[in-house]
Parts: sequence; structure tokens; C-alpha cells
Amino acid sequence: MRRLTTALATVTALALTFGLTACDDEDNPTSRSRESKARNSNYDELVARQPAHTGSYSPTRDTKNFWVDTWMKQPGKLSYVYIQNANGSFGYFVLKGLPVTYCVSLLPPEVKTRADLGQYDGDLIVQGPSMDGTYSSNANCNSYYGKDATTGAYVEFSVGQNQSYFLYDKPLDLPQYKDAKPLGPSRIEDVKH
Repeated sequence: MRRLTTALATVTALALTFGLTACDDEDNPTSRSRESKARNSNYDELVARQPAHTGSYSPTRDTKNFWVDTWMKQPGKLSYVYIQNANGSFGYFVLKGLPVTYCVSLLPPEVKTRADLGQYDGDLIVQGPSMDGTYSSNANCNSYYGKDATTGAYVEFSVGQNQSYFLYDKPLDLPQYKDAKPLGPSRIEDVKH
């Protein structure tokens, strides 16, 4: 009984402390709380004046389904990666499948772990290791890799720093690509059926 009384007294004291603190915050709001209140109030007013519209068709979903139909229904489908450098010249890779950025992982990048949080233990979300046993952040997102179409060789390239890439599921006979040079082992002529 004595433990129950002590526990109730502790809970009551904490409630009063937090309650008084809350009253103080309302009487003397901080700059951050005032700005947060203004932001939320502004958002509520804008939503009331301009609610989100609904539609009966989603072009985004349609295009996503096109992507699924293009890349997920044919294992080993070839991709044609044209790379333009800062001088406007083009080169290309022919890859088996899509190029993948280093930012993509087979595992979730975060894991839940139990940790000592001082007086109590609790759960934290922390960075998890990659499949290679290392830790990395969202670095190297401009680096891509893939499998060469005819040799199976590992191919890696980067974009940015005045270099861009254009990806197609078929080789294109466009004027800007007519002088494109192969940047990997496979040439377009090697994979034409």
C-alpha cells in the first residue's frame, strides 16, 4: 500500500510539474512555438481555401505501370545508356538490366536496436550495415553500375560534373547519337537481333 501511495504521489507531482510548465509555455511562448503555430495556422487556412482536388485518372500511376511493364516483365532486358559529356559528345553502354545507383540497397538502410537511454532502455533507429558488412550513407548517388550485355563485365559510370545520362530500352537512331562511341565492351551492333 505504501508503494502505491508513493507511486501516486510521484505521478501527481510530475503531472503538476508538466502542467505548470505547459501553462508557462502558453503564457510566454517561445519564438519557435510562435512560428510553429503561425505555420500550422497558415496551412489550415490555405487548405480551407484551396483543398486538394481529386481525380479519376493518375498519369503518374499510368507511367509507373509503364515502367513496371517495361522493366519488370522481361528478365535480362537490355538497356541503352547514352552519356553526354561537357563538350556535348556522346558515348554509350549496353547493359543487361537497368543501371543501379550506389544509393540503392537490398536491405533497409536503418535497423531498430535496443539502447541504454539513461534511466530506461528504449528502441532507437540506427544505420544498418550493408550486404558487404560496411556502413555507408547516401553517398555516391551519382555513381551507377551494371552488367555489360555481351560479356557480363562489371560496368560503372558517374554523372554530374557536366556529365549526363539518358536511358532507353531500345537503341535510338537520333542525330545526336550517330557518332556515339561505345564506352564498354558491348556495341549496339553486337546485340541487334
